[in-house]
Amino acid sequence: MAESSPRSSARRPAPIPTAVAELWELLVAYFKQETTEPLKSLGRVIAFGIAGSLAIGIGVVFFAIGGLRLLQYETNLFHGNWSFVPYVIMIVLLLGMAALVFRMGTRTKEPRT
Repeated sequence: MAESSPRSSARRPAPIPTAVAELWELLVAYFKQETTEPLKSLGRVIAFGIAGSLAIGIGVVFFAIGGLRLLQYETNLFHGNWSFVPYVIMIVLLLGMAALVFRMGTRTKEPRT
């Protein structure tokens, strides 16, 4: 009776081309898992951010035009040589709003104790 040697029952390593192919498949799967899938979810967040910023921008433009027309046509204060004042008021108001938004966006949060 022939005894089976320990070498014949042990699993042989895969040949080099098979190992390289498996390594390539592993790398591609890892790349998809760690980069493309998070980028897909990030794309959705970016799309909502762009849509929101466009909506805010359009709203600010309508606010500025409405405020300007309110100051020009509904008040009797700015006629003749003072017709430029509503424009100055709206520019100052919009710059103040921009400064407020900038300040809120750049402030750092203090750690809670």
